[in-house]
Amino acid sequence: MASITLKGTEIHTVGNLPAVGQKAPDFELVNIDLSTSKLSDYQGSKVVLNIFPSIDTGICAASVREFNKKASNLSNTKVLCVSRDLPFAQGRFCGAEGLENVINQSDFNTGKFGKDYGVEIIDGPMKGLHSRAVVILDEEGVVTYAEQVPEIVQEPNYDAAINALS
Repeated sequence: MASITLKGTEIHTVGNLPAVGQKAPDFELVNIDLSTSKLSDYQGSKVVLNIFPSIDTGICAASVREFNKKASNLSNTKVLCVSRDLPFAQGRFCGAEGLENVINQSDFNTGKFGKDYGVEIIDGPMKGLHSRAVVILDEEGVVTYAEQVPEIVQEPNYDAAINALS
């Protein structure tokens, strides 16, 4: 269990992020067109998992915009933005923003991703949503970087995440 804060108030996640050097847990997430994707669909590419509570909050939206901007310069890399938002909300946001370098994926139907990656919040007002975290995977699905953002209203360390892709 990780202890994080929401505007200074301690809350907790169901577990911890996968460790650097560990094979990432497989997942099945829902795309904005309601199809599903698994981790194995991205084998052979580096993967950025930008995980957050909801696309409809300022910091979450900022992280999607920032990774979209940075992803345009990355080769052989997929940026997956993962939340419990409905795929319709994710699609609306990216369409309105003109974001084309990220892939929004939802864990709304099972919540299994949140549990397996240790990011499901288990108490407080955001219970059931994902914490803010970034996990970087190599082409074989091995974790090369993991950041559990300690305060939900803070942005992740974009530079450290992007540098982990080198």
